[in-house]
Amino acid sequence: MKKIVLTGGGSAGHVMPNLALVPELRRRNWDIAYIGSYNGIERELVEKTNIPYYKVSTGKLRRYFSMKNLTDPLLVIQGLFQATLLLRRLKPDIVFSKGGFVSVPVVIGAWINRIPVILHESDMTPGLANKISLPFATKICATFPETLEHLPEGKGVLTGNPVRSQLFTGSREEGLALCNFTSRKPVLLVMGGSLGSVKINNLVRAILPELLRRFQVVHICGKGNIDPGLEKLSGYKQFEFVSDELPSIMAAADICISRAGANAIFELLALKKPALLIPLSKQASRGDQILNARSFEKQGYSMVLQEEEASEKILLEKINQLYEKRSQYIKAMEKSQLNDATRLILDLIEHTAKKK
Repeated sequence: MKKIVLTGGGSAGHVMPNLALVPELRRRNWDIAYIGSYNGIERELVEKTNIPYYKVSTGKLRRYFSMKNLTDPLLVIQGLFQATLLLRRLKPDIVFSKGGFVSVPVVIGAWINRIPVILHESDMTPGLANKISLPFATKICATFPETLEHLPEGKGVLTGNPVRSQLFTGSREEGLALCNFTSRKPVLLVMGGSLGSVKINNLVRAILPELLRRFQVVHICGKGNIDPGLEKLSGYKQFEFVSDELPSIMAAADICISRAGANAIFELLALKKPALLIPLSKQASRGDQILNARSFEKQGYSMVLQEEEASEKILLEKINQLYEKRSQYIKAMEKSQLNDATRLILDLIEHTAKKK
């Protein structure tokens, strides 16, 4: 049986694309193991899947000054020794890395053991971990066409972002029932990322009277962001967070408001949901969401509103425009070549492993 080691962590965004590959890897009879950190979010997420999980030491790679920059390199070196010995014992045919600081010692350890490595980069430009790992990788999967410009010639492969297969199992009827909605009025889904967005939450709630004339609104607002005063408002349903219910809620949605993280927008693309993207500002991030949103806007998949430009009036206008033009966005998404990322990545994994 062929064996693969998955790695990546530090945030859910560095884990979920790995887990999206698991059902197809199992269908193709791959033996799967995961290498992550001792206490990162990847441990919690992976252990739920019954995939063997192995731990290595790791230090965070920071672009800013911190006293931990003096000690964390020692943890990275320790992790490198651990990963090298662990991979020598596991003897995988290939390593697939989603990035994040835990992946660096694993990628270098694989290179030392002459195990081929495929990286995956979700954002427009490579993150710091993937930049460090690039010289040790055989190939790197790019999510956006523009990303190929930032990669060494011959290493980049345009695949898109793998999407969880569970998302395609949703039922519109179940989604409407979960929200106590009717089928006679369109549904607007509002998502502000895993932690929610105070600005998006406040703007949406400020224009609820106008929105509810035309839409039913399901609002995933983040932990601790439920407004008790709106709990009984007809046509408006709040959730702090959804997991198992998400496929059906997304199936019920006609249009969406979302941040522009790569995982979120590729799920919208896969489900062909017209969206108004409000990316995190440069003050709150390295600007990757702005670039992600710009690419989707250029390809005709989504409408974009910069956070700094968002006001109650403009947001309401954009939502109405999105709904009126929803069919043109759906047509563009139907023509996309980036909807089959899982197959493309698995084919690349198998081809690269055979050449070992």
